[in-house]
Amino acid sequence: MKKIPEKHLMALLIAVAFIVLPHAWNLPPAIFAFFSILLIWRFITIWKKQWLPDKALIFLLTISGMVILFAQYHTVFGRDAGTSLFITALGLKLMETRKPKDVILITYLAFIVAASLFLYLQNIFMAAYIFLVCILLFGTLVLINNPRQHLLPTFKQSFIILFQALPFMIVMFIFFPRLEAPKWMFLNDSHAAQIGLGNTLEPGSISRLGQSDALVFRVRFSGTIPPPNERYWRGPVFSYTDGKRWSQIKAESNEIKTIKPEFSGTPYVYTVLQEPQKQNWIFALDLPAKYPAQTVRNASYQLLSSKNPQNRAEYQITSYTKFNTGQITQKEMVDNLQLPERPSKKLVDLVAKLKGSSQNPRQLIKNTLNFFSNSDFYYTLRPPLMPEKPIEAFLLEHRRGFCSHYATAFVYLMRIAKIPARVVTGYQGGKFNEMGNFLEIRQANAHAWTEVWLEREGWIRIDPTAAIAPERIEQDVNIDLQIAYGEVNFLRNQSENILGKWLKHAGLIWDNVDYHWQLWIINYASSNQKSLLQLLGIQRLEMLGYLLIGIFSVLTSVLIFIMFYKKHTPDDIVLSIYQRFCSKIATKGLIQTTGEGAKDFAHRCKHKLPHLANQIDAVSSLYLQIRYGKLNSPDKIAELKSLVSSFKP
Repeated sequence: MKKIPEKHLMALLIAVAFIVLPHAWNLPPAIFAFFSILLIWRFITIWKKQWLPDKALIFLLTISGMVILFAQYHTVFGRDAGTSLFITALGLKLMETRKPKDVILITYLAFIVAASLFLYLQNIFMAAYIFLVCILLFGTLVLINNPRQHLLPTFKQSFIILFQALPFMIVMFIFFPRLEAPKWMFLNDSHAAQIGLGNTLEPGSISRLGQSDALVFRVRFSGTIPPPNERYWRGPVFSYTDGKRWSQIKAESNEIKTIKPEFSGTPYVYTVLQEPQKQNWIFALDLPAKYPAQTVRNASYQLLSSKNPQNRAEYQITSYTKFNTGQITQKEMVDNLQLPERPSKKLVDLVAKLKGSSQNPRQLIKNTLNFFSNSDFYYTLRPPLMPEKPIEAFLLEHRRGFCSHYATAFVYLMRIAKIPARVVTGYQGGKFNEMGNFLEIRQANAHAWTEVWLEREGWIRIDPTAAIAPERIEQDVNIDLQIAYGEVNFLRNQSENILGKWLKHAGLIWDNVDYHWQLWIINYASSNQKSLLQLLGIQRLEMLGYLLIGIFSVLTSVLIFIMFYKKHTPDDIVLSIYQRFCSKIATKGLIQTTGEGAKDFAHRCKHKLPHLANQIDAVSSLYLQIRYGKLNSPDKIAELKSLVSSFKP
């Protein structure tokens, strides 16, 4: 039985280790630990071959791997379970690797595991990482087919081969018919955890998001960009409360309101590139007026998409920040005056005090905001726990809270005063990237504000947080410091040293590159391909086939020319002239042997042909000077050519 050289097996195991390593953050510890034990075991058996498991032990290991797999997922379908199955199979196959054909099978299996990394992360770094591990895997195949070759030349050859394949990969990516997400939905786990806004709002739910830098969406404006205090990205709207938790009115989340808002002011035209999420929500600038055909605007003016939310999606939207929603229905009035129970006397007295003698709702709103601003209220990511009657405890006792505390308390007070009010959640602000001219909104930008309904004005936005921390609205969140210290931080205009400015500039460049990578590569779908083909005048599949054949023919011809064409260097020309001299000498029965240098060959020729000794010396001496000395000039090459031409044995 043909054995696998130790260095080849070691190269394979190292390649497999690099492929599976990033999955340490994706899979359960039990699965990753099981594979790691098998890999380390196989490493040891390179030198301790007697430790290789027999068939019975491999069978027991296989049963153990399946038990661990089903204990974690109870299935082999889905992204995580399927990836775990391949990794487990890869580890088990390593244990029975004995022959070169086993290495080939493992290499192909490792390619599948490498591709599975894209199911978790699709940035440029991951693409470069996978390309490097593919070089290692492909190099292993080269080694199996050419065992005598050394490692470094092998991986260099592997890189060259894969680099030559890149043009074909790019053409296939751009023009080959796209397989859309519905055909591959079995790869996505519906239960996969994703951080973000939820269907309900509880005290502290948004403050937890304040310490996450996870990307939610990016926005590129076609023209004017709204000022920071108007960058409200509308999400779910909550009208019902049980005193602790706020939730959407079920019918309202799906119904479409027949009364259309009246828009005024500047229209903002923009494109949203939204990251995968749990819900089918689109976070549009408040308030969306025009949106894609696959999108609806429900009765709460929130945009809902018919696309699969677990896929990255792009939407073109037009919004106005000035609007009048008009009248509300009787049901809306009842829903947005709802209270879970009769309010306490303390809260009723507080509303009466804030209301005073004025019957104007605007005056009550102003007085309530002044109450927040002038009293001992604090804006914090770490509010105290208020399990019992949280709104009353917040307003009258603790007075420390995040945006959701202020928004829910404000709505509660408005409802006591018989003013329809509701809580709106979404995101506020966004970091502007001047390199790419787009906004970047992350989970730390999550926010809650309120809407109250006023006669002849409709639903108007009131943000109580602005009364406590106006910088939250005027400035963007400093996510790094907020995560580091666990308290609210904002980006202020501060002087930076040269290193700080360089790092900031480098970060902006990277964010811009990553945005375009996500936009043009990761988000490249059948709609983008269709637009490109229409631009090229390709309407039929037959025309696309002719185009692909033509492109592949050109690329193949270019590669063949590069592979077989060799430009003649001066050394090649000198050698060619000398070989012509050797051919002339060969007519006298004198042939240069393998390993015989020009000097030794000349000595042997002079001994056999003494009457040509001077000419042989002249040719050989000049050839050696040009070839190995510093006389490699056009004149000397021409002189050598003349000597060989005049040489007639």
